Amino acid sequence: MNNRDKQVEKKPLLGQILVEQGYILPEQLDLALKEQSVTNLRIGEILVKNGWVTERDLAEAISKQTKLPFVSLSMFRPMQEAIDTIPESMARRLEVVPLSIDENANKLTVAVSDPFNILALDEIRMITGMDLDLMIATLSDIKRAIETFYSIRSSIDEALVEVVEEERGEFDLSKTEEAVSIDDAPVVKLVNTILGQAVDNSASDVHVEPFETETRVRYRIDGVLFDMLTFPKHLHPPVSSRIKIMSGMDIAEKRHPQDGRILLRAAGRRIDIRVSSLPTIYGEKLVMRLLDQATAMVGLEKLGLDPGEKALLDKIIAVPYGIILVTGPTGSGKSTTLYSILQTLNSYDVNITTVEDPVEYTITGVNQVQINEKAGLTFDSVLRSILRQDPDIILVGEMRDTETIALAITAAETGHLVFATLHTNNAAESIDRIIDVFPPGQQEQIRIQLANNIQAIISQQLLPRASGPGRVPATEIMIATPAIRNLIRENKTHQIPSVIQTSGQYGMMTMDQCLRDLYLRGYVKLEDIMQRAQNVDELKKMISTPQQSGMPPGRR
Repeated sequence: MNNRDKQVEKKPLLGQILVEQGYILPEQLDLALKEQSVTNLRIGEILVKNGWVTERDLAEAISKQTKLPFVSLSMFRPMQEAIDTIPESMARRLEVVPLSIDENANKLTVAVSDPFNILALDEIRMITGMDLDLMIATLSDIKRAIETFYSIRSSIDEALVEVVEEERGEFDLSKTEEAVSIDDAPVVKLVNTILGQAVDNSASDVHVEPFETETRVRYRIDGVLFDMLTFPKHLHPPVSSRIKIMSGMDIAEKRHPQDGRILLRAAGRRIDIRVSSLPTIYGEKLVMRLLDQATAMVGLEKLGLDPGEKALLDKIIAVPYGIILVTGPTGSGKSTTLYSILQTLNSYDVNITTVEDPVEYTITGVNQVQINEKAGLTFDSVLRSILRQDPDIILVGEMRDTETIALAITAAETGHLVFATLHTNNAAESIDRIIDVFPPGQQEQIRIQLANNIQAIISQQLLPRASGPGRVPATEIMIATPAIRNLIRENKTHQIPSVIQTSGQYGMMTMDQCLRDLYLRGYVKLEDIMQRAQNVDELKKMISTPQQSGMPPGRR
């Protein structure tokens, strides 16, 4: 029995499905049916409009009933050949997104929100001449995907037409690939479309990468890079020059890396875009990091911490002085955590000053300093000045050299609360990284000072959510107990994980304990926690014998 047979054989009553699966109450279904008789809206539309189910609830219910797979289109790039099979106007009218083609089987895979619309499906079969495989998506996802992929295709086509028209006429050997103007409307539209779709899809980064025959554009969404589009090689110079002009870079300089900044307003939101260029053998690669002011200040209560972790973090940041480190790999949410902490601590009677590179988000009431190496504003020089500014709380963007680390420790010793970041994966590694920056003759003194002044280390990672889009935080929290301070002084940091693992009374847990916890509760997949495990064998043992792992029960 093929997909079409399954669709035609029996059309389920969606409202009854939602009742049986516990999404809505029978009374809500009755009210929705009465409204449907007046408005002629689909039952699902009414339920979503009234807030009784979410679009995702609706789509997942349909997916379960029809046994058709559910797909999140925010993480799916359709094949261009598939997009070309259905005109944009038809895709909008029928609310479908073509995803892929299996030429051997003459099948087109399409995403739909209503697999029971037989007339629409038959129209697609007639236009394309192909059989259909269906996937279920939310209506919002479908509309967003149509806007994204068809508008990008249109922008590329317009830019290509411009190139063709430019190249008509007399052949000129002196004409370079940059004959296309960076100010011409199609190039401007293409760049604007790339940025606009990045904002709409909540991308954190955009990569524009030139290769031998084409340029690839990739978005990073929820920590994962995926292909968004490609365009021909001869469009790269005007596109890259347009981005460099927007970000204040020197378009004549192509042999050295550059940094720039674009301030963008999109959909009523202020987006700060940090741009970096890097010369490659095929041209300049550009990476744009999107910093959305509207989503930065999420607050501690929205970081995804469980109640125990939230209570522990509240206790940690209430200390009057010392050093608190937030660590993790790039893209692990360190900035979000730190800004949320500063937002919590920000009040009229506290002087908070930060030194950052770059200043990712602005906070009203906090004095934020942007590093500028060319102007002599380095971490250590700014930190010296900050110490003369009567600060209560100091945020150091990154403790990267001996001068900055020594000044941060001095600040903690003199009664200041210092927050800082490191690109390390756990508490023990963070301690070792700080000490190893110093020459051997100074390490003993720094080890003692650090043992006396460290208050806590918060190590974090972000894992893909098992159920689809979005990410789940995995957090290791170390409190500087007397036992841990002694291990630091005695240069026995390798024993810190064992102390954390057996210190449940303090609310602490190792990264591996947290990963195990997330997996057993169904939040993340096994392969994802194994990729991030500090000790794979130990994690496997904790999973197989959960009651003996020493982890506090009932977390998350």
